[in-house]
Amino acid sequence: MNLYDLPQFNFRKKIKVFSKSRKRTRGPIALVIFFSVLFGFLAGAISSGFFYFQITDYLEKLNISPQLAGEQITGKGTDKEYFSQSSQEEAVIRVVKEASPAVVTIIISKDLPVFEKIGGGTGFIVSKEGLVLTNKHVVLNEDAEYTVFTNDGRKFSAKVLARDPFQDLAIMKIEQEKTVNDEGEIITKPFPVIKLGDSDQLQSGQTVIAIGNALGEFQNTVSVGVISGLGREITAAGGGFVETLEDVIQTDAAINKGNSGGPLLNLKGEVVGINTAMASGAQSIGFAIPINKAEKGIEQVKTLGKIVYPFLGIRYVLINEEIKKENNLSVDYGVLIVKGSEGQLAVWPDSAAEKAGLREGDILLEFNNEKITIENTLAKVIM
Repeated sequence: MNLYDLPQFNFRKKIKVFSKSRKRTRGPIALVIFFSVLFGFLAGAISSGFFYFQITDYLEKLNISPQLAGEQITGKGTDKEYFSQSSQEEAVIRVVKEASPAVVTIIISKDLPVFEKIGGGTGFIVSKEGLVLTNKHVVLNEDAEYTVFTNDGRKFSAKVLARDPFQDLAIMKIEQEKTVNDEGEIITKPFPVIKLGDSDQLQSGQTVIAIGNALGEFQNTVSVGVISGLGREITAAGGGFVETLEDVIQTDAAINKGNSGGPLLNLKGEVVGINTAMASGAQSIGFAIPINKAEKGIEQVKTLGKIVYPFLGIRYVLINEEIKKENNLSVDYGVLIVKGSEGQLAVWPDSAAEKAGLREGDILLEFNNEKITIENTLAKVIM
């Protein structure tokens, strides 16, 4: 219902109090009403005063001044008046204030006939030296130029240091600003850094906060939701890029185009995921890569300047009931080493697999004493 559709009440109704026949009694009745109101007011004032003194005495015992208590309730004495908020609202507001300075907008540009913006995404700063974590699909174009804007409006040219070969993750670098201190020394200004949490501790139903450059237009947009599911497997596609992602977080916190690469935070203000995809044709179904999957890559870039993975050197399919029947196998778990659909080699030359004697048609049942299954894939075990 529109506010202006509310029924209009007539507050000018005429109320007839006394008839002519009761004219003589107006004075006594008026005096009775006057004294009744007076006594009621005095009684109320006395009881209110008694209640106030009780509250004052109780607050003094707690070493809390009545004036301070009033300020906490009404918001008086502060820059702005506010209404008391729930603990969750207060936590969300605090997290957004703390995290936003480290959340950045990424603008993708390309030198076409006219140099123009061709896309946008989100990232967040993970080191005071200027390392920025984002999605690989945000910075996939090697011919494009990338510019980072911080929440306070500063602009930085960004360089892509590493693109994760197996996950939708990438790490960029922006250079620290240099200033001269009072002693005339050149110093570098550290970037605000976002805290990293532990995604292994996540639980379904837990409150989370997403921050990102929604639709590539609305910088540092905030949405709140819960963890809807854990350990999901999805196939994400867009812009000619297709990738299967395992063990991702499902959330109903709104993740829109442009949010890719932004942080998913818990109520402690820690990043627990990297927002990466949304389900098309659905509402409130988004996905984020667990932060624990990115921490190793961040440390490798700091120490090695790149992201590296162990390389076994085989092409394979995971065995399930269908694969078992199709290939007349004796087991329904593990992986079957096979050639590619276009004849690509099943075992890479000079790889660890070839040196170990693995061949096309072999089945791996375990790796490092861990059983290989649909849920516990070979890639996951190797990682």
